[in-house]
Amino acid sequence: MSNSSCNEISCMPEHVAVIMDGNGRWASAKGVPKFAGHKAGMEALKKTVRKSGELGLKYLTVYAFSTENWKRSEEEIGGIFKILIYYMQREIQEIHARNVKVNILGDYSVIPENAVAAVDKAIELTKNNTGLNFNIALNYGGRDDIRRGVVKLAEQIEKGELKSGDITEELISKSLYTADVPDPDLIIRTSGELRLSNFLLWQSAYSEFYFTDQLWPDFDEESLVKALESFEKRKRNYGGR
Repeated sequence: MSNSSCNEISCMPEHVAVIMDGNGRWASAKGVPKFAGHKAGMEALKKTVRKSGELGLKYLTVYAFSTENWKRSEEEIGGIFKILIYYMQREIQEIHARNVKVNILGDYSVIPENAVAAVDKAIELTKNNTGLNFNIALNYGGRDDIRRGVVKLAEQIEKGELKSGDITEELISKSLYTADVPDPDLIIRTSGELRLSNFLLWQSAYSEFYFTDQLWPDFDEESLVKALESFEKRKRNYGGR
């Protein structure tokens, strides 16, 4: 569990995670292709990353592409990765200049090679930055994350490095993609949907939730501040009462 800090927002969460939902519906409402919706979503992401850094947020995790998103049409999937490459190539210098460190959660080795190259370049360029930790969940699924962690622990048991009775919640947490990342204090979901959709299932045990009817492309700096102001009004007891 993590601790919040105080600055411009009275009690700033340490880690905010975002389920960026609604690009397709935004496009449909405007009568434009889904690609245009995903591109507009990228603009919303730029604003969110910039504002998060300005506010002094330590960790921002966004759900960019899930393990289930492969079920979408080839055209839409291709468009998503084109935008990812575009974002990495066009925005990485500004991200770097703002002292943001890019990390990936998920097995991104299976995405298109040019997208892997763009992601690797961003990670390498920003690896020594000390500001906002910007985690992109890419080909990520909460259940797969836990499965992967269980396999790692089972392998240690098979090698005699660990006994089953030694497995603790801390060890499980350390076996996940978020091993060095505190659990999210706040999870934001746009578009009016009220579910996690296989996102950070283990890590969200005591997260606060903020749901908004806004579609992701319409989520801006003011929207982020509103969500953070909602968080500061919460009283977190972690099951203590």
